[in-house]
Amino acid sequence: MKQADLDQILTGMLSAHPRISDLNFTVGRPCQVAADGKLHPVVMDFVTSQLIPFQTEQIALALINDDRRLLADLFRHGSCDLSYDLPDGSRFRVNVFSQRGVYSIAMRKLESKVPTIEGLGLPDCFKAMAREKNGIILFTGATGTGKTTSLATILNEINRNEHLHVITLEDPIEFVHPHKKATFNQRELGKDIDAFASGLRAALRQAPHVILVGEIRDRETVDVALNAAETGHLVFSTLHTTSAGNTINRILGMYTTEEEHQVRFRLADSLRWVVGQRLLPKIKEGRIAVFEIMQNNIRVKNSIINGESEGKTFYEIIETGQAYNMQSFDQHIVRLFEQGLINEETSLAYASSRASVRQGIDQVKNRRGEKTSDIDGLSIDVDWGKSRNMF
Repeated sequence: MKQADLDQILTGMLSAHPRISDLNFTVGRPCQVAADGKLHPVVMDFVTSQLIPFQTEQIALALINDDRRLLADLFRHGSCDLSYDLPDGSRFRVNVFSQRGVYSIAMRKLESKVPTIEGLGLPDCFKAMAREKNGIILFTGATGTGKTTSLATILNEINRNEHLHVITLEDPIEFVHPHKKATFNQRELGKDIDAFASGLRAALRQAPHVILVGEIRDRETVDVALNAAETGHLVFSTLHTTSAGNTINRILGMYTTEEEHQVRFRLADSLRWVVGQRLLPKIKEGRIAVFEIMQNNIRVKNSIINGESEGKTFYEIIETGQAYNMQSFDQHIVRLFEQGLINEETSLAYASSRASVRQGIDQVKNRRGEKTSDIDGLSIDVDWGKSRNMF
């Protein structure tokens, strides 16, 4: 397939639906786009209604464009990651992978403009994160929940206000940051670095103030990130975990029992914030981000060092930590329900604790004067037991 033909297919798919986030090519299915978290078929004039193996292979090879490293990754590991640009400036993060002996392609559409904290309506504490001078800040959540976008807003805030050197290590580069007050050097996995750990180790010799590591995937990266934070750098990274507590336990789980004690102290000293993210469908259209935010304080440090215990779980610390700009997923979900942005079914489906969210929803309904139960017709049986007392 010629590059021009591929560009025509991608451009046609992008115009098929508003708010597109992903493009999908799978054998036996039509070309598909993801919008608002759901897949929609796209009928193309020069592509069969159901993709055949030859077509997905041709699209994959056109994307790879004879890159030997990518071809080696695909044949050796069964998948490869790359970035792709259209002539109109549209950019994609691409994963080509093998399944049941044929190729599939998933393409994430990247925003061309770097977002701002104000523009996305993110919590004010994101600005406090941008003012940190050292330590580690972690963003967690499933793939596609917007972690990279949130991190881009914080780096943009640094770029607008600080004369600093920022190095990013990404797979691939998603947001291209122009030089404002800060100086940016953005390095891509596979092109500029061979692994996050080695790229991070090299970054320590490149005089950075701020380092972004696209993802913490192994113990070696954790080690170097902790070392960077301990030597006065501000490190941002992501993890695929579901909550702040799981994030701490995931990092500790990378070490042996003998090493865990020392790592707990290092993490307690270096950690600054943990932010969890989920994307929820709104009532009308589109999706909205929900955040769990944990800032390191004395109680958090104690739980990292000694482990969670009764009344000292990370969830309980977050729930009672509003004075420290903390909030749980459940607290944020209840606020969004109160604002009329999400419905009750969505609120309960995405809750960390359904009982907690149910209680919060019932309190909101009580304030509105709405029913909190579907049970009708209950009354007191005033005659119960009278017949028995007659004997």
